[in-house]
Amino acid sequence: MSICDALCQQLGIRYPIIQAPMAGVSTPALAAAVTEAGGLGSLGLGACGVDRAREQIRATRELTNGPINVNLFCHRPADRDAGREADWLDHLAPRFAEFNARPPEALREVYQSFVGHDAMLEMLLEEQPAVVSFHFGLPGREVVHRLREAGCMTLACVTSLEEAERAESEGVDALVAQGVEAGGHRGVFDPERDDGIGTLTLVRLLVANSRRPVIAAGGIMDGAGIAAALLLGASAVQLGTAFVLCPESAADAAYRERFKCEEANHTRITSSISGRPARGFVNRLHEAAGDPAPPDYPVAYDAAKALHAVAGAVDNHDFAPHWAGQGAPLARELPAASLIKALVEEWRNAAVSDRSMV
Repeated sequence: MSICDALCQQLGIRYPIIQAPMAGVSTPALAAAVTEAGGLGSLGLGACGVDRAREQIRATRELTNGPINVNLFCHRPADRDAGREADWLDHLAPRFAEFNARPPEALREVYQSFVGHDAMLEMLLEEQPAVVSFHFGLPGREVVHRLREAGCMTLACVTSLEEAERAESEGVDALVAQGVEAGGHRGVFDPERDDGIGTLTLVRLLVANSRRPVIAAGGIMDGAGIAAALLLGASAVQLGTAFVLCPESAADAAYRERFKCEEANHTRITSSISGRPARGFVNRLHEAAGDPAPPDYPVAYDAAKALHAVAGAVDNHDFAPHWAGQGAPLARELPAASLIKALVEEWRNAAVSDRSMV
């Protein structure tokens, strides 16, 4: 049995394709459609409270009996600094003023980390999703053990060999190797220590040094990309940007339109939107980078969301956090099931072509 087949068997899927758990974009309909088509559908639950997370899991199960992946944020708590937060709000005040609005009086830590979140853990142990994955870090060895004991397979997003070694030591079942090409938030454990390694190099590093299956993520948009990642030793691939244009995603019209413009060729990483590095289409908050530095994640995100809300109220999307990877120009507007079918056909054709050239 190949390493690819072995991981598919563990995950309970037909094809080594995982739809990335994109918070704010993934939906029960998208996750279910991917799973029903033979891949692994995912829910991004990092921005959800316990009740909402449970609702999302149950709504997906009404649409499929197959496995789903639920993703949680394991970020360190924000280091709150009232002066730094006030300086950031003052820095953004002229942008709010463009819409006859004022910044909020204070900022909130809008997302709770899964680290130490006992209520979220108990909910997962009750619901027992097939797969639980972690972003921004790890929840701790005991939590990983309890999830595995409950029958949940565990995945950890890693961006370096050091992070992979930590994930392996804490008992996770497989590693999601997120290259710098990927859209959305970088999964770095420490945002101050991001080496910015590309997907293919990272895959080779982890395959050569880890005993865990490696899942390639970042810049993969078609079957040729899948074939390349698997040829380098990955056991599966994870695609996010490729699924944004699916009708089942929650992406709004303005977000979808940006994929069709020349600007799709120019994504950039910034911390000025959320307080953590993330890749997306360039918006006017990219201009805010510099001095002063934004507050820690997710406090800075509260300011960005407030600014986007006042701008969006007058149909202005200059501050929208439209995350996308470097492969954005290759995105296709297809139903999720059709996209999975196309990816599988392309992958198989590419694999046959590779063998014919040997």
